[in-house]
Amino acid sequence: MQRRSIIKHAGIAGVLAAGAAPAVHAQTAIRWRLASSFPKSLDTVYGGAEVFSKAVKAMSGGKFEISVHAGGELMPPFGVVDGVQQGTVELAHTAPYYFYGKNPAFALGSAVPFGFNARQMNAWMMHGNGRKLMNEFYGAYSMISLPCGNTGAQMGGWYRKEIKSPADFKGMKIRLGGGLIGEVMQKLGAVPQSIPGGEIYQALEKGTLDAVEWVGPYDDQKLGFHKVAPYYYYPGWWEGGPEVALYINQKAFDSLSADNKAIVEAAAGMAHGDMLAKYDALNPVALKRLLAAQAKVLRFSPAVLDASFKASMEVFAENDAKSPEWKKIYADMRTFLRDQILWFRVAEGHYDNFMAVQKI
Repeated sequence: MQRRSIIKHAGIAGVLAAGAAPAVHAQTAIRWRLASSFPKSLDTVYGGAEVFSKAVKAMSGGKFEISVHAGGELMPPFGVVDGVQQGTVELAHTAPYYFYGKNPAFALGSAVPFGFNARQMNAWMMHGNGRKLMNEFYGAYSMISLPCGNTGAQMGGWYRKEIKSPADFKGMKIRLGGGLIGEVMQKLGAVPQSIPGGEIYQALEKGTLDAVEWVGPYDDQKLGFHKVAPYYYYPGWWEGGPEVALYINQKAFDSLSADNKAIVEAAAGMAHGDMLAKYDALNPVALKRLLAAQAKVLRFSPAVLDASFKASMEVFAENDAKSPEWKKIYADMRTFLRDQILWFRVAEGHYDNFMAVQKI
């Protein structure tokens, strides 16, 4: 009787003093949706979103679930930024340079021709001004970004004919990953095409395209490009270390508790590292298979690379003039890249060059 009286008339402090625990309310479950720009068939780049989603669920004890939707399932592959900005979905997993047409500065969140390799991109984003500058820019689209994958240096694509000089690009219909490289290739005389990953093979097979670039040996073998375009060039000078981004609606992210924000950030970091490791593990075996299938793996000539570099610098200067956001972010990137090149040409560069010719 005395205990019931205390509980009835005392406040919470009285309840605790009497030794009775207050009722514990179950944490409200969170359900988010993520729109990918990639097809499910690519377990590497699309799979990055699944690694992220599973990590969020595991770290939250199942209280925070994110469903992953392939490109075209909820919205077009190149419509995911609009989806996040408008709050149709809470997240997107995509390559930022796909949205170059909205503003050239988008490309700086992923890769630019003759830019960072994967480690340099991480350094700029994490310990330079990269993430800060990009998220300031993304604020205009009501979203923030987190790293959620990197492919490492990519290959330079599949071609129906050999590329012996810059003149061989003239009139070539080539699928490219973003508008920035498209503008560069236009200066070389090519006719760039922007086609989602899931539609590339059909276009190449039908002759709608003369050449395609995607990522590297593992993905390219799965997509079957070598069956219709035998010449496989390297390096993909337009994507030395492209970051795959996780875009999050700002309002949705702000609504999370501090714990759940930390979970999202940690899960994105896990997926980020996993994707690069996966590509590095799978590409060597796939390259050997492509060689066995008679793919002709060739290096772009110095003349092609020199012409491509010159064209890239011209496009960058044009972007400086038309996009204040590009000019501000690219200036910081360029300064950081200079120091990175200085360092990488010392220990890293000489080590890699030596090991490349050793027999193990």
